[in-house]
Amino acid sequence: MNSNGLIVELWMDNEAEEAARFYVNIFENAELGEINYYNAETPSNKPIGSIITVDFSIAGQRFQTLNGGPFFKVNPSISFIVNFDPKNDVNAGDSRSKLDQLWGKLSEGGKVLMPLGKYPFSKWYGWIQDKYGVSWQLILTNPEGEARPVIVPSLLFAGDNNGKAEEASNFYISVFKDSARGTLTRYPAGMEPDKEGNIMFTDFKILNTWVAAMDSGRQHDFNFTEGVSFVVECEDQAEVDYYWEKLSAVPEAEACGWCKDKYGVSWQIVPKQINELIYQEDKEKGKRAMEALLDMKKIDITALITATEK
Repeated sequence: MNSNGLIVELWMDNEAEEAARFYVNIFENAELGEINYYNAETPSNKPIGSIITVDFSIAGQRFQTLNGGPFFKVNPSISFIVNFDPKNDVNAGDSRSKLDQLWGKLSEGGKVLMPLGKYPFSKWYGWIQDKYGVSWQLILTNPEGEARPVIVPSLLFAGDNNGKAEEASNFYISVFKDSARGTLTRYPAGMEPDKEGNIMFTDFKILNTWVAAMDSGRQHDFNFTEGVSFVVECEDQAEVDYYWEKLSAVPEAEACGWCKDKYGVSWQIVPKQINELIYQEDKEKGKRAMEALLDMKKIDITALITATEK
């Protein structure tokens, strides 16, 4: 799998493997990756030896499902745009057909958030929440528009966050390396409850990953939670320290490399060798690394390595 870019982690109760295999089976260009197992007692009370995470990718976007217990749920505050671009298909109509087929598979046991149909911004679009609670925006894109990846995570700024999409996207662009602004479209007058000037849609590139954001003045019963988090893999302790200082804004949410920013979005700031330390072949060393991790807020790489050498 491509080691660049953000990793998206999806919090599950006990469906990590089932969900990952489901996505790999229904999406094109999808690949199953590593499966890791619990090797120490954790707050989730999952049995030692049971699955903790499953890695997979869809069209180059890396995902990870986590069996974390019933503490958090995935919700539509962070969804995933799936771009079907006609210029990438040899035969006219293939994109529409492929979109319809994927919609049908995601609909099984799911919930329609916006019906599949024609909208001012797309000739064919729909928003669906699948049986695992993960939300997907399937869109037939304009072939004359700027190229974007197949999968684009999308942040919905609603409730107390409504009106903050521009500020938040500027903040992320300032924090992350290799960042750039893409499209930015504002709400015009007359689209109440959405306020004129708020962000109808914007996208931006951070760490080689395109992310979208939009404001919504409509009533929603969800907001950002740990149900969906973004994993930032760091080269060294200096990078861990940098991203932790920039992103962590909610002290009570700090645990095991997890933090929340000032908008409520969850991040995992981890060293690239985290899996090598925790899930190594020497089970006892891996267990000691896991136990050390459970006592940390911001990750201390040296302390993790030291724990394995006791």
